Amino acid sequence: MRFGVNYTPSEGWFHHWLDFDLDSVRADLDSIAALDVDHVRVFPLWPYFQPNRSLIRERAVEHLVALADAAGERGLDVNVDGLQGHLSSFDFVPAWTRTWHRRNLFTDPDVIDGQAAYLRTLAAALAGRSNFLGMTLGNEVNQFSAGPHPDPDRATSAQIDAWLERMLAACEEGAPGRMHLHAEYDATWYQDDQPFTPAQAARRGAVTAVHSWVFNGTAQRHGRTSVPSEHHAAYLVELSKAWADDPHRPVWLQEVGAPAPLVPAEHAAAFTEATVENALDCPGLWGVTWWCSHDVSRSLADFPELEYGLGLLTNDRRPKDSARVLASAARAARDGARPAPAPRTT
Repeated sequence: MRFGVNYTPSEGWFHHWLDFDLDSVRADLDSIAALDVDHVRVFPLWPYFQPNRSLIRERAVEHLVALADAAGERGLDVNVDGLQGHLSSFDFVPAWTRTWHRRNLFTDPDVIDGQAAYLRTLAAALAGRSNFLGMTLGNEVNQFSAGPHPDPDRATSAQIDAWLERMLAACEEGAPGRMHLHAEYDATWYQDDQPFTPAQAARRGAVTAVHSWVFNGTAQRHGRTSVPSEHHAAYLVELSKAWADDPHRPVWLQEVGAPAPLVPAEHAAAFTEATVENALDCPGLWGVTWWCSHDVSRSLADFPELEYGLGLLTNDRRPKDSARVLASAARAARDGARPAPAPRTT
């Protein structure tokens, strides 16, 4: 059973790739390792790493490898998201796919070739690192494929399936035998016009990833302490299994957090404890990766209000009560202090 965090740099947010400071990254990773978690999920921003279809910046890739090495020095494994993609309400897609160069992210042959080359390059750069778990194709890339996105890249489910196969193959070519996967936001499971389907989520890639956010209407309708809210992550884990061909296919709770004001700061620890406790009762759960490591600095503008306080650690790296809850669960899992989940019945 794995516990980790989605790494949000305390200085500069994900824009830190523009002014990469390894000392600051090391300090962040020290504060993460102190929580007794065993892995981080990291996010190179696609336009910063591949600003032109035929240019993948070597210096940026070197920074990613340096981050992975620093994580390894602290006992942390690393999963790398490739096509960023969408983060915290902002889209990060390169100029060679938009406006005057508008091309479909999922169907244009030149774009697909560029994406495959990028993913292959990142995977290959990390292939020799023992703490490299594998690639996630990108963060919730399905949000680009349908509404409510204001400018969606429409595609059929068959076209998306071909795209997923090509992208996962590129990751495997770069780093054979690692845990490569794709991850979508939860519209995959219930939005009718989504070309990213539940069957694809539960069958493509090494594991099924689910992202659980109760701001999707669950907490608004039922309240933060309700059974639906406190079991939302467990619900998605179990729902995803219904679509898997392999009954033993592992599921990764890759994103879950306590979003304010639906979950006020003073209740975040209790929500974290309940959410984790219920998720751990799901057989076949590979791990829990909390969103996120550090708060977003108030010096950065235009984020949704909830994004500023989602961290387990403050912007100056101090642990919150929710961090202590997650650390306790991680230690219990590591020490074998938890009983195995009871098998589900039909």
